[in-house]
Parts: sequence; C-alpha cells; structure tokens
Amino acid sequence: MSSKVVAIGEAMIEMAVIGDDTYRRSFAGDTFNTAWHMAQILGTGGQVGFVTKVGRDSVSDTFIDQLTDDGMDVSCIGRVDDRTMGLYMIALKGVERDFQYWRSHSAARLLADNPDWLTKAIGQAGLIHLSGITLAILSADARARLWDVIATARSQGARLSFDPNVRPRLWSSQDETRTTLSAFLEITDIALPSFDDEAALWGDTSPQATLERLQKAGVTEIAVKDGAGPVLGLCDGTQTTVETPSVSGMRDTTGAGDAFNAGYLAARLSGHPQQDAIAFGQAVSSEVLRHFGARIPKEHIPNLI
Repeated sequence: MSSKVVAIGEAMIEMAVIGDDTYRRSFAGDTFNTAWHMAQILGTGGQVGFVTKVGRDSVSDTFIDQLTDDGMDVSCIGRVDDRTMGLYMIALKGVERDFQYWRSHSAARLLADNPDWLTKAIGQAGLIHLSGITLAILSADARARLWDVIATARSQGARLSFDPNVRPRLWSSQDETRTTLSAFLEITDIALPSFDDEAALWGDTSPQATLERLQKAGVTEIAVKDGAGPVLGLCDGTQTTVETPSVSGMRDTTGAGDAFNAGYLAARLSGHPQQDAIAFGQAVSSEVLRHFGARIPKEHIPNLI
C-alpha cells in the first residue's frame, strides 16, 4: 500500500478563545485536524495531503502557505473564484465548547463537483480519510460522485478510514444521515466512531453494540471512542479494550476525537498493532485537550513521538 495519505473535507477559519474576550485565529476542521497532526507525527515517513477547495483570497493564500510550511501536500487543494473558507467561533463553558458557524458559502462544499479533479486530487493515495461532516456539507449528487471516486480508488488498492462524526444540525433528517453513512460504511476499511454519536443516531446501547453493528456492515478494523471511557477495538478478528488514561490540565475539548484518529492512523501506518495504535491515539488526544483550539501547538508534537 502507498504511504501517501489524503484526508477529504473542509478546513475553516477558527476563532478560538485564549482568554477573556480574546481569540486566536487559526485553521481547523475535523479531517483537516487529523491530516495536519498525521503530517507532523509522520514527518518524512509519509506524505499527507488535504483534499479540499478554498478561495483565491488572502486568507486562503495564508492557509495554503501554512500547510506548505508544515510539510503537507497542497497539490490536492482546488481554488474557487467566488467563494472563500468558512469560519467558526468557539465559546467555552469550562473545558466544554459551543460552536457558532458561518459556512454556507464555503468553497469546500464544491470539492466533489468535478469527479475528474477529485480523482486526480486523491491520486495514488494508500489511505483516504473521510468523515460524516464532509458528507453532510455536500449535496446528494456530490456525495454520489465522492462514493464512486473512493470506490474506484479502493479497487486500485487504497483503504478508506471513516469517522461518522455525526452533527445533526448539518443534516436534513436522521433518515438521510443513516442512509448516507450506511452507503459509505459499505466501502469503509477502518471505522473510527464516537459512541455518543452512534447511540444518538442508531440507538446503540453500548460501545460493544456499536462495534458489532459496524462489524456486521462489513468493516474489519474498528476503534470505538467513548470519551473518558475505554476504547473498544477490533482488528483481524481480535477484539481489544484499552482504558483511557485521565488527563490533567485540560483546557479545551475541541478536536480530541480528530487527534485520536491522527495518532491511531499514524501508528497503524507505521506498522504498530491495534492496541499500541489506540494508546498512541489516546496520547495525542490527551495532548490536544491541554491546549486551546483543535490542534496541538507544533512545538509540542516532538514530545509525543
């Protein structure tokens, strides 16, 4: 399998609280957070790109420049003349967060409008990472085009990692959500769900029920996140449970699941067994909890490796 990784989705301008009436501008988005952390962890050991579309404005230029400086592949980012990046603001209640979004005219909503461009953007990736949020911002036709492109890539040897990451406000109904996610689970190799999302959407009564449902859907590698609870894993027919360590100095829960995905996938790509990959995912997730915003400050990444 190729060592190239691409994540598909939307990066947004993030305004994160760092003090009373003080915000820091950054860039974030669930699959982008995962891709960025993977790129920092893997370094020269893997090529990581982010498949999206942005505008031709100064803030989009800054985004691309930052990704280039951070060692990411930006060749799979498209530009759109009359759109720009979405924006969100984080309001904290203790360490928990509340989000306000401005994304209805985001360029990323057009990322699957041209299947030829999308196929070229994915290129020869060995691993494709996708989330339910990416699917939710696309039209039904765009989702169908994305499904076809990914299915073709899988037939040529790629693997799909999928975090359902359910955000009800982005969907028209639970029926639409279930139908869409079920279709993409059919082509999923690695599922990285959060139990609270799965329970709310599917009525799962436990992480075990989530794991069994996904296994019946044909997914062969699964890691069910459950907040501070244990992570339940399945790989090569073997089930494992890894306790989640307590975290001191928590400041902001934004991006914890995305950071787990990054650590987990980076470890698996590096040849580590699932149990070790889960533990590393937990370590990366714990570190992002200690900082404001969805990404770990770059200077702290070496402490994890």
